[in-house]
Amino acid sequence: MTFSDFDTLIIVLCLKKYSVLGGSFSLPPFLTSKIGFRQMANNIIKNSLENHWMPFTDNRGFKIDPRLITEASGVYMTSHKNTKIIDGSSGLFCSPAGHCHPKIIEAVHNQLKKNTYTSPFGMGHPASFELADKVSELTPEEMNHVFFVNSGSEAIDTALKIIMSYNSATGQNRHRFVSRERAYHGVNIGGVSLSGMVNNRRTFPVVMPNVVLMRHTWTGEELKVKGQPKNGAELANDLERFAQAYGGNTIAACFVEPVAGSTGTLVPPEGYLERLREICDEHGILLVFDEVITGFGRMGTPFASQKFDVTPDIMTMAKAITNGSMPMGAVCVKDHIYETVTDNSNPDTIEFFHGYTYSGHPGSCAAGLASLEIYEEEDLFNRANKMSSYFLNSLFSLSDHPLVKDVRGIGMMGGVELHADGNPGKRGTKFQKELFWEGLHVKFTGDSGIVAPMFISEHKHIDEIIEKFRSTLNKHGN
Repeated sequence: MTFSDFDTLIIVLCLKKYSVLGGSFSLPPFLTSKIGFRQMANNIIKNSLENHWMPFTDNRGFKIDPRLITEASGVYMTSHKNTKIIDGSSGLFCSPAGHCHPKIIEAVHNQLKKNTYTSPFGMGHPASFELADKVSELTPEEMNHVFFVNSGSEAIDTALKIIMSYNSATGQNRHRFVSRERAYHGVNIGGVSLSGMVNNRRTFPVVMPNVVLMRHTWTGEELKVKGQPKNGAELANDLERFAQAYGGNTIAACFVEPVAGSTGTLVPPEGYLERLREICDEHGILLVFDEVITGFGRMGTPFASQKFDVTPDIMTMAKAITNGSMPMGAVCVKDHIYETVTDNSNPDTIEFFHGYTYSGHPGSCAAGLASLEIYEEEDLFNRANKMSSYFLNSLFSLSDHPLVKDVRGIGMMGGVELHADGNPGKRGTKFQKELFWEGLHVKFTGDSGIVAPMFISEHKHIDEIIEKFRSTLNKHGN
């Protein structure tokens, strides 16, 4: 049987229309071959999904069965099949005030009518200075200097360079960095070097040298524990072992997520972060908290550092700084770090040779200012703190399901780990797709779903998230 290009086009368009209307299909082999469907998608169907190489996605599978969001408002999103989906992960943990908040839209619109771009190198605009002031009002004392970037990944690489610059200014030869197994610190080379998640490193072997990893804090001994585990603080002594093995004066910094988020919500044991702070102080090591996920209310406090009463020397942040509406990240440092770097440079010279074209972009700063104003006016951090107990109790009700291996959680963030089905991650990948068509978005990493509701959520929204999660578990089977 032979088909002309026109015949093939008609077949593909009909199947696509069938899919959009809710049907499912498998393309015949001649259409999925390189000279069949792919060639037609590239050469004829100009409105296909083929040209976009998507991040962290099974591109081949997605383009056969896409999951597209056409609009969103509050806690809900709408798919291209006109189904309603409740957002159980606040996007990627970045939209606590809900999707399409009108105040943010208005602020960005008004800003872009006045100024769409200002070079951040040797120039500035008022909004970036105002936003830095507002951020520093939320950070711990003595952390009042903010460097703007465009993402959490850029924030980590910027923090690394600030540390190197600081040590150069003080004449210290500290060239080693400490991170942790199962850590996620973004996808730039610095963050990949610090990463403890194997799939984020496997195909990227050329990374920074002199990075060592502490053990992660999930031992598997305390399953389904709400809040901080009682045991495990001694794992922080891995940092002391490195100091003894390599010399504490060679270690520049220790990077940790206060709550390891992307790996599935690993809550720190009681006393763990405090012990890291003690060891850093003993050896002059800078302590860096990656608060890209935990920052801006996720723990019921402005930052996790306040939740756990441990102050780092440097904090990275992103995501909720603009409620996820515009790309932005930031690094906040203790005052003495900023002063050391700037004061040790010659007058009238650049002190820190680093920055990005879009650092402190006017539109992003407008979104950031509006978001922080919303958090304050709507009392969202306190609302998150008050909702936490109800959310965690509801989340832990899933513990009795036979497919659930573990549930972990603190604040407005929890992890539901499913039993593996053969290869790790196979079940989680499939389950996330099933959740979507059941009307729930939850981000999975491997077999762990990270549930992080919006702070505007009411009890009925938490109930809906848990009910849809459980019903999908029941349909998934063993």
